Amino acid sequence: MSKLPSVGTSIFSVMSKMALEHKAINLSQGFPNFPIDERLTEIHSRIVLEAQSNQYCPMTGHPQLLDGLQRLILQSYGRTVNPATELLVTAGATQAIFTILQALADKGDEVIVLDPCYDSYESAIILSGAKPVHVALNEHYLPDWNAIEKAITPNTRFILTNDPHNPSGRIWSERDYEALETLVEKNPHLLVLSDEVYEYITFEKKHISINQRSKLHERALSVSSFGKTFHITGWKIGYIVAPQHLMDEIKKVHQFLVFCVNSTAQATLAAYLDVVNVNELGRFYQQKRDVFQSLMNGSRFELLPSEGTYFQLASYANISNEDDVTFTKRILTEHQVATIPVSVFNADGRDLKHIRFCFAKTDETLIQAAEKLKHI
Repeated sequence: MSKLPSVGTSIFSVMSKMALEHKAINLSQGFPNFPIDERLTEIHSRIVLEAQSNQYCPMTGHPQLLDGLQRLILQSYGRTVNPATELLVTAGATQAIFTILQALADKGDEVIVLDPCYDSYESAIILSGAKPVHVALNEHYLPDWNAIEKAITPNTRFILTNDPHNPSGRIWSERDYEALETLVEKNPHLLVLSDEVYEYITFEKKHISINQRSKLHERALSVSSFGKTFHITGWKIGYIVAPQHLMDEIKKVHQFLVFCVNSTAQATLAAYLDVVNVNELGRFYQQKRDVFQSLMNGSRFELLPSEGTYFQLASYANISNEDDVTFTKRILTEHQVATIPVSVFNADGRDLKHIRFCFAKTDETLIQAAEKLKHI
């Protein structure tokens, strides 16, 4: 008997496979196709030759990396965390979310997720024994706080948030975080699981982190991703920030799930944090967004606001009445550009005729893709 009977091959795998078969430009999956920072490469080349860097790390993370994370969080958000008790290095953000839910959610619990949402959330919730409760974001892909409050019951254990948001690229406002704080204050049993993997990829509007909200520190957990931050998605390194009373339980699961994370990658990142400026990342990706938006001028697509992440949503309502899955497959086969239909991020399959482009690509790739898209 399957524990995940409704889970099949993801749309991401389907579109990437089709992209290969049709020799299409792949703007579907969220991974960059350009080189990583040369400094990171140089550090890694040195670290991998050090014997001690190829053996197990401490379960919670490489000591120098944990110290670097403490400094990064203080620098970025003004929050002082204890690296020994409030930080945990994980094998990517997905493992972090899974581990948190395995440790802190139980049978009969409910977890609110805001649709459209990343597809791994629901499976992680179900495997923990809890029940996912889907609440739709509003038509602008921002929280509907009245609907969220109505969805809370005595069994609600978590609200799982994602800001900056995948797939829309929207960013929450100060008012949204005030509403979240009010919600948590009114519901003492409620915890916040904040997926912040795109935290450093923001543009004109800056991301507000849970780590900046002192009212939430004892009831909130944040998840971050080096893979997204430094466009090294294949390294699968992330981290959790959580108060000690919650982190103690998370570590119990983590030690039996992966025990520790890639040692050479951790040592490399520890050294890299001393030389990199994370504040430059937003400018780098904003240039990518601006190039793509400029290239799409004259197309029949309507581009929606992209405030962060490396995703751009577009409406094709002026082009076709097809459902978004059919439309994306057709433009892949006929025009050789792979994209992602947004309806797959909604539990109810809600289809607003929106598709998602990933602009974390070389300018050459974006130019080639835009030329094809403008012929649709």
